[in-house]
Amino acid sequence: MNTLFIYVYSRSKYIYNNMKHLLYTFILITIFSSASAQTNLYENPEFDEIAKSHKNIAIVPFKTQVKLRPKQMKDITPEQLDRIERAEGESIQSAMYSWFLKRKKRGKLESIEVQDPKTTTALLKRNDIDYDNITDYTPQELANILGVDAVISGEYETNKPMSEGASVALGVLFGFFGSTNSATINMSVHNAADGVLLWNYNKKVRGSIGSSPEDLINILMRKASRRLAYTKND
Repeated sequence: MNTLFIYVYSRSKYIYNNMKHLLYTFILITIFSSASAQTNLYENPEFDEIAKSHKNIAIVPFKTQVKLRPKQMKDITPEQLDRIERAEGESIQSAMYSWFLKRKKRGKLESIEVQDPKTTTALLKRNDIDYDNITDYTPQELANILGVDAVISGEYETNKPMSEGASVALGVLFGFFGSTNSATINMSVHNAADGVLLWNYNKKVRGSIGSSPEDLINILMRKASRRLAYTKND
């Protein structure tokens, strides 16, 4: 009996110490991930005043760069990589649109309309503008073509895409799925009237940051939205 008690006690102590070690490791990883996140936010001093006259805004596809491992890059064609990056950029556009709609539903969005990405894509296509050549046009030109008061554009860099189309493609090619563990987003708001930069948000995050583009946008916009003139603070 005493032998059994000693054994059970020893095992319990062993498990407890290991759990404690894992907990400490998790805390350190969380702290490191938070510390490694980099954020830069610029707000035009006149943004609040200029935004008062805005009635509608549009979000264009984000230019995306997917940085795969060297071995993976050897096993993928430029055409496949282009399709993956295009899908990821369009997914970020759609996720941003959904974020604005949710804010509006909760009464956290000022009286502006956000153009549906399908409408944006159609209008751009009529002017022979697509994902490949969109950076040849200034934000002011894009805003005027889309008939909006401001345009949201940006760049997105990741090492493991999260959009459904891109994830499936990579899963078939390399056998892995899952969420991004490193991502950088650089987002800007430009005024249509004069092309002036009204707002810029650049953030880099590491670690487990979500399982979908919607999750990523929610995480990235959690703090930045407090300084975005179109949204009401919680």
